Amino acid sequence: MDCSSEDGKPVRVVCVTSGGTTVPLEQRCVRYIDNFSSGNRGATSTEYFVKAGYAVIFLNRRGTCQPYCRNLPEDILDCFEVTENLTMQVGDGFLLKLPFTSIFEYLQILRMISTSMHNLGAQGMFYLAAAVSDFYVPWESMVEHKIQSASGPLDMRLAPVPKMLSTLRKDWAPNAFCISFKLETDSDILLKKADMALKRYEMDVVVANELLTRKEQVIVVTSSGKITVRKPSESDDVEDKLIDLLIEKHSDYINKSCTEV
Repeated sequence: MDCSSEDGKPVRVVCVTSGGTTVPLEQRCVRYIDNFSSGNRGATSTEYFVKAGYAVIFLNRRGTCQPYCRNLPEDILDCFEVTENLTMQVGDGFLLKLPFTSIFEYLQILRMISTSMHNLGAQGMFYLAAAVSDFYVPWESMVEHKIQSASGPLDMRLAPVPKMLSTLRKDWAPNAFCISFKLETDSDILLKKADMALKRYEMDVVVANELLTRKEQVIVVTSSGKITVRKPSESDDVEDKLIDLLIEKHSDYINKSCTEV
């Protein structure tokens, strides 16, 4: 495996997933079940990955927070005045944004990204911060047209969403560095659930965060231990220190992979 580019520097690509997935209730969707997530974690983390030199594929829910725009007011365009000398500079191509809305879109696009990153080996990273729906209505079980309210109370059976983490880890991109997230409202079960996810899906890292404190601190769970990451000050992002730690872990993973080849 070639672990460096022509100039000797590592070529690293991270797929950041962000925002929540929807579960359509009809094939010609009018109603859907939504999944809470503002996408702030993914958008903020993307900024720090780009700053660190990573190429980022940002798989994001339409309408959620975007990198470099998360702190801007909605009416930001009203602050600009068009002139004859207006110029714009296109970026260097370190950020590719791909949108999704439904659970079906998310899984299909993630599979395409994962199989495309397969050849990157250890240089590839998955930062799976999206809030993926736990339950859904299978397409073949879904009604085609709008559900009529006149039909009376709605009785619907939801099926568990297929666990794509195992498939990504074993089939789609088996040599990539994989980070998943575990969010809970009960701190008493958070670390237990994170440990279970680490082992069950063979993740390299699970980032555990509690709903009420998720913007102030997270716990990075690995097979070698647990590290609590806190934001340095009120004006800082916890993602600043989190991404630094994860990049360090990724570097160790790459070095180990190169040694084993």
